[in-house]
Amino acid sequence: MPNTDYIVDALRKISLFGGLEDEILTSIASHCRPVSRKAGQSIVEAKEDTRDVYFLVAGRARVLNYSADGKAVILSDIEQGGFFGEMAAIDGLDRSASVETLDDCELLLLPERDFLLLLHDEPEITHTFLRHFVAELRVMSQRLFEFRTLAVQNRIHAELLRLARLTETTEQSVSLQPAPTLAEIADRVSTHREAVSREISRLTKAGLLKRGGNALVIADVQRLEAMVREATDS
Repeated sequence: MPNTDYIVDALRKISLFGGLEDEILTSIASHCRPVSRKAGQSIVEAKEDTRDVYFLVAGRARVLNYSADGKAVILSDIEQGGFFGEMAAIDGLDRSASVETLDDCELLLLPERDFLLLLHDEPEITHTFLRHFVAELRVMSQRLFEFRTLAVQNRIHAELLRLARLTETTEQSVSLQPAPTLAEIADRVSTHREAVSREISRLTKAGLLKRGGNALVIADVQRLEAMVREATDS
């Protein structure tokens, strides 16, 4: 049997459950099952007929889809404290995307029925979940707009800015660590690695980007914001 105290402590790391009383966390913990995955492993796959919801206690995971010829399209990354799988639990349909581990990951699995009961019984959790869901929709809407309206180089700028904002810092210079690979950026903005390489080199020569060890440093976030705003508003 899983250790309830361990699961309760793990639940405290999940953004959806922030501030909940121990009694509620203990109740949720009784329905959760710990799951471990090594880096590079699949957690769920697109079109899979499963409904469980996962909470990421440690590590990072990536949400993506693959085209018919095997090209990856990165949709988002999930950091420690995040969760995924809720869409299939809510609408009862197959998985809409695959989720793969970037690091060794520790997760908690909550069955569909228990997740839906939780949303029904705990308005505070439901409200937090809805805010998360709307935020995700806004990001997807913005990325779709960029894909339909911006040139490749501008989509690269917008993606770098999005990654910078995820660091939740107000500093003028932001370090992305580990640095996203050229292939990862290409998969995020639907282009090829060579186009990303050319634009990263151009931005580096212009002083906007710097390489440092395992990090990619955006030297002037405000300047990058202005470039994206100009392209978006034009």
